[in-house]
Amino acid sequence: MSRGSMIIAALSTVVEWYDFTLYLYFATVLARLFFPGGGGLVAALGGFALAYLMRPIGAMVFGHIGDRLGRRPTMLISMALMTACMAATALMPTAAQIGPRAGVLLIALRCVMGFSVGGEYTGVVAYLLEGAPPARRGLVTSLAAAASEVGGLLAVGASALTVGLLPEAAVAGWGWRLPFAFGAVLAGTVLIARSQIDETPEFELQRAAGAIAAKPLRHALRNHRAGILRGFAISALGSITYYVGITYVPVYLAAVAQVPEGRALGLASWAAVAVIVVTPLTGLLADRWGRRPVILALAVASAVLPILLFRAMAGTSWPAACAGAMVLAMVAGGVSAVGAVASAEQFPTRARLSGLAFGVTSATAIFGGFAPWLAQALMARTGSPMVPGILIALVALAVLPLLWAMPETRPAK
Repeated sequence: MSRGSMIIAALSTVVEWYDFTLYLYFATVLARLFFPGGGGLVAALGGFALAYLMRPIGAMVFGHIGDRLGRRPTMLISMALMTACMAATALMPTAAQIGPRAGVLLIALRCVMGFSVGGEYTGVVAYLLEGAPPARRGLVTSLAAAASEVGGLLAVGASALTVGLLPEAAVAGWGWRLPFAFGAVLAGTVLIARSQIDETPEFELQRAAGAIAAKPLRHALRNHRAGILRGFAISALGSITYYVGITYVPVYLAAVAQVPEGRALGLASWAAVAVIVVTPLTGLLADRWGRRPVILALAVASAVLPILLFRAMAGTSWPAACAGAMVLAMVAGGVSAVGAVASAEQFPTRARLSGLAFGVTSATAIFGGFAPWLAQALMARTGSPMVPGILIALVALAVLPLLWAMPETRPAK
């Protein structure tokens, strides 16, 4: 498979994370425009949560397509849907123009976006795994996680430019549309580039041998339940460390340590840079030492460190808060990096996307979409600033036995 195809696939996860991050940054603006009156922000964030619930459904549909027709058509269809959703969001009429229907349409678009993203990440990981040299699978698949953070940084930059260069009235009037329009152009560019990519060699061999499963989802459930369970465990650890250990941290710092919002978001940007740096390094370690020892070490770190780090971030020392956030980000980035290759290698080619859909994406919906909300709710009830760290530690301890029993999947040299 050509190097160009691999690069296009690796960079394409930029789009999905750009969109989801952008929506969160503009949630307060969208709440005023699409859900005027009381409870607007709750409704806007509810749309974000619903989109996450659509991801496992999309993953199953795209998993069937990918295991039946190929990885390439899956990646083309999912990106086409993402392009259409971002363009439609940029052109959406607001509540002032069409009334309550505007909010309904916005949430509907988020659900379609979540559906398409459900097949995006798993499709990209499978594509990279099957096209990479066996000795470099860990490094190559880790690039999908690194590219995701690039998308988040692009969203930060687009949001900052829009808010910084335009008056508040202009942002609310039309300026908010510009970052979404840019995302549609970005997605459309990736779609055009994807139309030139090759199918993976592994899938082509399977198709030539007539070994494609007639019903991939059923085949995965019948024959690869252990792999699905291990994929769920890996994704649960990756999701809780990422969504509580990275995306929730700015909210935590603002609420608990009284850090100004701008300063907290600035720290989040540096944490994203740390993830971009650490993911390929972790991928290299997974290729050198194996998937199992690397993910076990990161699981132990996830069980021990977060409680201490959240306690440090709750204090009055800004250097301690910075150090805590950066270490959490590096742990989360490491889990995402090795988790990509380890979870994909739990399944053979004919059931890979369907197996990932059942295991990885369902865990992301549970431990990604709801974990920050649960951390905030429990912290409000208990008054303990260490609750987020405790949640991460509990999940890490719960999955450790499964990870310990996991067979090594690194190809023999």
